[in-house]
Amino acid sequence: MFSWLSRKEQEVDVVENVIGELKKIYRQKLLPLEDFYQFHNFHSPKLEDPDFDAKPMILLVGQYSTGKTTFIRYLLERDFPGIRIGPEPTTDRFIAVMHDEKEGVIPGNALVVDPKKQFRPLGKYGNAFLNRLQCSTVNSPVLQAISIVDTPGILSGEKQRVDRGYDFTGVLEWFAERVDRIILLFDAHKLDISDEFRRSIEALRGHDDKIRIVLNKADMVDHQQLMRVYGALMWSLGKVLQTPEVARVYIGSFWDQPLRYDVNRRLFEDEEQDLFRDLQSLPRNAALRKLNDLIKRARLAKVHAYIISELKKDMPSMFGKDGKKKELIKNLGQVYDRIQKEHQISPGDFPDIKKMQESLQNFDFTKFHSLKLPLLEVVDKMLENDIAKLMQMIPQEEQQLVSESLIKGGAFDGVIDDTESPFGYKKGEGIDAGSGEVDWICNRDRERTDKIFDTLNPVDGKISGAAAKSELIKSKLPNNVLSKIWKLADVDQDGFLDQEEFALAMHLIKVKVEGNELPNILPDHLIPPSKR
Repeated sequence: MFSWLSRKEQEVDVVENVIGELKKIYRQKLLPLEDFYQFHNFHSPKLEDPDFDAKPMILLVGQYSTGKTTFIRYLLERDFPGIRIGPEPTTDRFIAVMHDEKEGVIPGNALVVDPKKQFRPLGKYGNAFLNRLQCSTVNSPVLQAISIVDTPGILSGEKQRVDRGYDFTGVLEWFAERVDRIILLFDAHKLDISDEFRRSIEALRGHDDKIRIVLNKADMVDHQQLMRVYGALMWSLGKVLQTPEVARVYIGSFWDQPLRYDVNRRLFEDEEQDLFRDLQSLPRNAALRKLNDLIKRARLAKVHAYIISELKKDMPSMFGKDGKKKELIKNLGQVYDRIQKEHQISPGDFPDIKKMQESLQNFDFTKFHSLKLPLLEVVDKMLENDIAKLMQMIPQEEQQLVSESLIKGGAFDGVIDDTESPFGYKKGEGIDAGSGEVDWICNRDRERTDKIFDTLNPVDGKISGAAAKSELIKSKLPNNVLSKIWKLADVDQDGFLDQEEFALAMHLIKVKVEGNELPNILPDHLIPPSKR
């Protein structure tokens, strides 16, 4: 009866074991390489235990008034401490919405000294940023499985010329590296991509697999305008994302108000289901995501070691150090080319050359270390052996537990399959029409189907199989579909159809023509009353 409980406990044990091993191999095998070549000063701070133990995080990014904060409220189906919603730029801070039985707001300075949370490295961005950082704790079942980060509305026009006082894109990069999903929200009425928004999207490069795009407030335009808006958005994104793949855009209206134009209601519902299914996969895939991020980090750390050691090798021992440093920084692309050819490294593994040039300005190249092969060999063995073992510790069947989603509550109730409630997704439509009702659903169309039945020359209340099939063929459905409808409708399996069986066959044809799936076994509410 409770077998699913033990299965869920087993899933959690598997993930915790993988996370524990990740911590161990990072500290023992990758961290020494990072420390030796000052990786943390160039790229990303040292990983702490909370970075591995943290719940999956979703980062919301978009221009002001695109519905980021409202999207969170829609997911939780409630407000959270510190929430502000309006048409002007209302969210002027980074807000981490996390689970806690005690609800409240934790200011940024207190948040970054909490050893149990993963935000300690954000202290390097200074008080100007920390005054714009907070954590809102909410006792919501949704947040027991995920955390959500709301970001300040990205400005446009003259507003974007105002200096925020901190490295906004740097903070975005820090979050992008650590979150599991990045949702870019667009307003159907505001598709222009400002300079600041462009820089923000560029800061997310390298994390394309995490990005999902949402065209929000899509109910504010009619279906003809929506088609044009979608095309314009795809054109704009193609220029900014600079990827050959077409980005997946989810279209919807993520708030709790009635739709202004409801002609696209089914489209919005389908898109919402797809997006929420994607988000529900995050807890199941959290260990794999952390594993993947550690592999990317290890590859970058190796390349960084080659770059630092190459710069060290080219520095003169005594005179002309400053001039040589400037020359090396200016010709860093040539250094990249030499390393790429010598060590057979993919160009995609190298850090952004402009950012690297800016970072190198602040360092004394003579204090860099030469190449230390044993450190690199340890990392190579880690990638070949330890990572492979960890992959085997995450059974595929545990990763594909769709029916036992770990995100519960809020807008996630009813996602994928809702067999308990008559008000669930697509309930009362298609094959579910008439479920839970006393009257047989096929009776609603009997006036039409009985007239057709009488024209097929019934004998003793039944029509022949040939007569019935000639009528079914008029639907122009494929033969394999008609065969399935025949088997479902011919309850007696005698080759003849009575009036009720014919009404059922006609109803199933209508269901299929409307684009709905047919059942493999006839549900109780569709069985003719005389056969129950």
